[in-house]
This record gives sequence, C-alpha cells and structure tokens, in this order.
Amino acid sequence: MVSIGERAAYVLSQAGRVGWYYGQYMVSARLSRASLPPPAVSRPGPGRTVLLREIARLMRRDLRNVADGVYPLPHDVIPQPVARLRETADYFRDLPQVNARRRDRRAAEVSDGAAGTTAGLPAYYLRNFHYQSGGYLTDDSAKRYDHQVEILFGGSADAMRRQALVPLAEFLATRRQSRTRLLDVATGTARFLTFVLAAFPRLQVTGLDLSAAYLRQARRTVARFGRVGLVQAPAEALPLADASQDVITAIYLFHELPRAVRQAVAAEMARVLTPGGRVILVDSLQMGDRSDFDGLLEYFPQAFHEPYYSDYARQDLEALFAGCGLRLGWTDLAFLSKVMVFEKP
Repeated sequence: MVSIGERAAYVLSQAGRVGWYYGQYMVSARLSRASLPPPAVSRPGPGRTVLLREIARLMRRDLRNVADGVYPLPHDVIPQPVARLRETADYFRDLPQVNARRRDRRAAEVSDGAAGTTAGLPAYYLRNFHYQSGGYLTDDSAKRYDHQVEILFGGSADAMRRQALVPLAEFLATRRQSRTRLLDVATGTARFLTFVLAAFPRLQVTGLDLSAAYLRQARRTVARFGRVGLVQAPAEALPLADASQDVITAIYLFHELPRAVRQAVAAEMARVLTPGGRVILVDSLQMGDRSDFDGLLEYFPQAFHEPYYSDYARQDLEALFAGCGLRLGWTDLAFLSKVMVFEKP
C-alpha cells in the first residue's frame, strides 16, 4: 500500500512531468514543422486528446503497480528543477541541428566519421538515429538522450519502461535475488537499470551496450544504485557463456535492428539464457496491436529516421523467438509500447 502522501507525491510529480515534457514536445513540433515530411500514411494517427488520455491511463497503471508492491515509487519522484532546466536548454540549442538533418534527409554523419571513431562498429549502427547529433557515439548524445526520449513520449517513457518490472517481479517471487543474474542488452544510459536496482537491489546485474560514450553515461547513472557490471559488446555476439543468465531484458532495441541482426540477437539471447529463464522485451507497438495507432507507427520512421522500424513493425516476433527455442509467455500493451515475455523450457 502507498500512503496518501506518497500517492499525492506520485500524482503531482507525474502530472508535472507530463506537462513539462509534453509541452516541450508541442514546442518542438512547432519549431520542426518546416523540416517534417508530409505524412504518407494509410490512415491518420491518434490526436492529442487520445494521446493524453492514454498517458493518464498508463500513469494510473504505474501507480497501481506501486500500490500493489510490485515496485517502489519512482526514485526521482521529487524533481530536480535545475537539472531539468539545464537539459531543456541543451535540447533546444541542439534542435536546429536535428531539424537541419531532417530537412536534408541527412543521417550519415556518424558513418562519415563526424562523431569520432567508428572502428569495429557494425554498419547498421552508424547512423544518426532520430537525426540526433552524434548518433549513439558521443558523450553529448548520451547526456541528451533520456531527455529527448521523454519529450518524444510526452513524459511517459519511464512509466513504459517500468512495465518490464511486472514480469520481472513475478519471476523473482520464487527465486533469491542474490543468486539471480540479469543481463540488460543495449542498456544505453542504464536508465532502466535504475528502476531494476531500486526494486531489486540484490540482483546480479550486467548492462551491455555497443557505445563507449553511452556506457560512460551509464556508469554515472547507476553509481548510487550499487555495483553493476558494464560491458561494451554487440548484442548479436554476446561475450557470455551458454546458459549464464537467468533474465535478459531489452528496452527499445529490436526496432533499431535490421531483420538479420534481430534474428542473430534473439539466437544469442536464447543461447545465454538458463533453462527456465526469461527474456523480457519492451519495444514499440507493432502494426495491428492498436489499429487506431497504425497511422502513427507508419509516420514515425518517416519523421525520425528509423530505417529498420517499418520492417520491425510488421515482423512476427513470436515466430522469431520460437525459431530460437523460446516460447511466448505473455504479452501486454502499455501506451506506445509492448511488453513481451519469452521463456526457455
């Protein structure tokens, strides 16, 4: 149970969060209007009223999970206004560069070497995803990323990430945390791991990512949450032993992979997962999950340079993982995201 004070803190903080980030989304949309391509979609996407209603529904679900003891109140329920203002100023200073890339359909600065060394990195990764400055290769990009994502999702990104904690909590209900190993693939800034560690502080946790810059940011992110192993490696070639991980999580990874790499990543997850273990994915909705959102899913890769997204949105993920020996345990929708749990017999 949560106290009246905790409930009030949650409601006020999340309402303020949505207002803050959704407001920036609206300002960004206005400033970006001239650079955005006209929608080439089969049907219109949801309007502002629907989006805000669905965000409110997600927040009620998030609070219910807290009240049910699935996970604690968000660790940042008390805002840090100075840090948020600094991030906002940096975001809007960078936005004209993002819009220039969007206008010119220019997303190859990373592969051209403008973001620094690309040695040993796969070609599919060397793009300015979302038209963002530096792609995934610079410290500035890593510092800016979480703020950008919250604006994109109108302040709901963390609440969607936290829905992965529900099947994780169920899995841990019959296991000792201290003997359970969790691997977070494509951990990025490790934002998701802060919620994992706040809820399950005794887990053995490893975060893996391809970007050295994002791993540097990840170390700062998790510094106050205890010991976390951080490894730089590609998801399609995990440097881990067979059957060495009890839980594998991946948050917003698969839509940024080409189909062949998705196959390789799924196979690697299956290889390193212990029998009886779980893969927990949180990623974008797919076509048909919510037909009223299909137009938005069609437009997203047009506006944000997501070259593999359209194929992801139509791929049968259940069949993909079944081909690697993992069965679908359950799936659930959370606003613009889908949670999927795959199990290894």
